[in-house]
Parts: sequence; C-alpha cells; structure tokens
Amino acid sequence: MPKKELHIRITERRMNKLRLYAAQKDKTITQIVEDLLDTLPEPQKESITAG
Repeated sequence: MPKKELHIRITERRMNKLRLYAAQKDKTITQIVEDLLDTLPEPQKESITAG
C-alpha cells in the first residue's frame, strides 16, 4: 500500500515527549503514531459525513 505523508503542528513540549517515548521504545515516531492510530476504533459507515 502506498504511503502518504502527514504534517501536524504540535507544541515543542509534546514533540520532546514523543521523541523521548519513541527512543525508550526503540521505535520511530512514525511507528509510534501508526501504533496509536491502529488502536482507534473503526468508524461506523453511517457516521462518516462528506465534508
């Protein structure tokens, strides 16, 4: 599956927290974000709105 890029703005404090967490887990920030996204429930089709 092709990869897409995601650009977000977060505070320096949160970025530092994310970097430290990733280093402690020996993972990349991308892996941490993907793992978190994988824990989200699947959206219900009827609740998705175009917009």
